[in-house]
Amino acid sequence: MLARGDVARSGARSLVNSTERMTELCSICLAARATVHPAPELESLIRINLPWLEARTRCCASCARRFRRALSYFRAAGMTDGSSPPILPTGLRLGASSRYRGRGVTIAFLDAGFYAHPDLVTPRDRIREYVDVTRNDSRRADIDEPLDTGWHGMMTSVAACGNGALSQGLYRGIASEAEVVLVQCGTAKRVVHNDIRRGFDWILKNRNRHDIRIVNVSVGGDYEASYLDDPVCEGVEAATDAGILVCAAVGNAGHSPRHPVIPPASSPSALSVGGFNDRNRLSRFGVTPYQSSYGPTIDGLQKPELVAPSIWLAAPLLPGTETAQQAGLYSLLLQTGDARLAEVLADHPGIDEALDNAAGLAPPLIRQLVAAKYHDQNVISESYKHVDGTSFSSPIVASIAAQMIEANPSLKPLEIKAVLTRTARRVDELKPEQQGFGVVDPRAALFTALLESRKERRVRRRGRRRPALSDQGS
Repeated sequence: MLARGDVARSGARSLVNSTERMTELCSICLAARATVHPAPELESLIRINLPWLEARTRCCASCARRFRRALSYFRAAGMTDGSSPPILPTGLRLGASSRYRGRGVTIAFLDAGFYAHPDLVTPRDRIREYVDVTRNDSRRADIDEPLDTGWHGMMTSVAACGNGALSQGLYRGIASEAEVVLVQCGTAKRVVHNDIRRGFDWILKNRNRHDIRIVNVSVGGDYEASYLDDPVCEGVEAATDAGILVCAAVGNAGHSPRHPVIPPASSPSALSVGGFNDRNRLSRFGVTPYQSSYGPTIDGLQKPELVAPSIWLAAPLLPGTETAQQAGLYSLLLQTGDARLAEVLADHPGIDEALDNAAGLAPPLIRQLVAAKYHDQNVISESYKHVDGTSFSSPIVASIAAQMIEANPSLKPLEIKAVLTRTARRVDELKPEQQGFGVVDPRAALFTALLESRKERRVRRRGRRRPALSDQGS
């Protein structure tokens, strides 16, 4: 909370006037005492996130800090008035710590194609290795050029570990300094069940060379199967036994009558992740279900264990694709003055047929068309769009696990799973079978990991103390 002296010394206008103490509960969290009157700019942002609030907002100091931090993100995105908010970074929405970023942790991504995106390779190349287990001649150079089949794995790996190089750090993943190993087990068109197992086998064979601690799997097998004799599930259990946490997307079949959960998410040891819709807001209230799959599995296991945001998630565009070219044109037009709109369209023919045909319209009509396309195609900028699916919920949880391992490297897979499930928050808006233990809570999980680490250090220090003279004998 800012005191009057702090404001006077800084010479800046305070965003929050905290001189008046109040006894009401915070309008945002409904838990702590409301002690803050937000200033108009901050209140505008709060109302976008919580449109159902009463006319006058009062909040606690903790919630005020969260929204002040969000306001700084809005400014970085060029949206200072809060009237049209961009997609908020996932870490901000979940309240994740920015101090721990997965340093010294290697995450393997088992997926359907990759691209060495700038968010992974600049200013430092963090891709330790790339391999395609469906081929014998794959090499790292294969992902240096964007291919149509590389978009899915590119998006999942950047969602977790990208550093936001193309967004001035705005859309960085929670584990933005982790190392990555990219293991391709198919293409965007097809992933074969047994090729997923081949991916696990490669990871197990090379785990020590890369010190792989986590594997994220955002693809699924061909069919439901019992974990007792399924090769993919056997791969999950083998990885867990070898000290690797397996995070698996539970799938997007929640709308179907059977909402099946298939391998690897159906494995007992897998940390299976479902999704929910937080509506791109900071509020922890008013979430809605997502169409993620849920158990019981064919073996009667309840899945998922956790849920994470699965929609309104920033992900990179694959360079050179039609969507990327269109996004670049839309962004350019939004930054162009009315007098030059027709000129810019003439210089970029063939990218968007509707815009080609609209070149002779009045500038306000062109801008209206561009805004509609920006919205309809989920474009955020010339480099990013927003996506949905549990394919992106799972790497979010994997990135939180990387924070925990950075804080406490001694954690084992099932210990990480236990902490994440124990610290998750149940929400009333989702059915128990859809959310498992609840919404992942990055800060609570990280705090628990740090606490366990400190306890272990105290135990080790006690063990190293020299025995008393009376205990040393003569």
